[in-house]
Amino acid sequence: MTPVTIPPRSGTAFRLAAGDTLIVIDPQGCQVADLLAFNADDIGEVLSSGRTLDYQSTIRLTAGDRLWSNRSRVMLDIVEDTVGMHDFLLTPCSRDTFRICYDDHDPHPGCFGNLAAALAPYGVLPDAIPSAFNCFMNVPVDGATGRLQVLPPTSKAGDHIAFRATMDLIIGLTACSARDSNGGSFKPIDYRIELATDAEREAVMTGCLAHG
Repeated sequence: MTPVTIPPRSGTAFRLAAGDTLIVIDPQGCQVADLLAFNADDIGEVLSSGRTLDYQSTIRLTAGDRLWSNRSRVMLDIVEDTVGMHDFLLTPCSRDTFRICYDDHDPHPGCFGNLAAALAPYGVLPDAIPSAFNCFMNVPVDGATGRLQVLPPTSKAGDHIAFRATMDLIIGLTACSARDSNGGSFKPIDYRIELATDAEREAVMTGCLAHG
């Protein structure tokens, strides 16, 4: 599939079949993309920051790591990563984020509102939206105090991260709307889907596809 562009400060949702690979691309550099995943057959199963960080024992998730659901099942394998700096601690930005964190009364819905609107046709309610996997987001943690910073992404034009689905999924994806997260500007995000072969899809469905 040819790349699809998500315009600045917007979001989308789509289905991703088991075995297919989603490649999220930063076409201009220094732009975050919030990613969510729901089990396409039961949207009560959703990507979980807590389960993933617990089971992977790191906050620096990259190629070779797995993203887990709230039901302790793998949803996505990270199979490629040219950046190595992503965040799975912070929640999608929203009007409340702008007001509370930045004293900014921007009426824009933020990534939370964009994800809620994009996922609504799939039956996902706003209260079901968890913390997103924030592709390319740079959130260092001070080792002494534990305090978080939000710094500009280290991603350059054309950098990407690729996820292989281990079950049929509904994906939510944004071009992030928070100025601080994106180095002070708003840019698009591209994505494309690489379809699995029949053999690869069958292997995923039977739990036999090699990880990594």
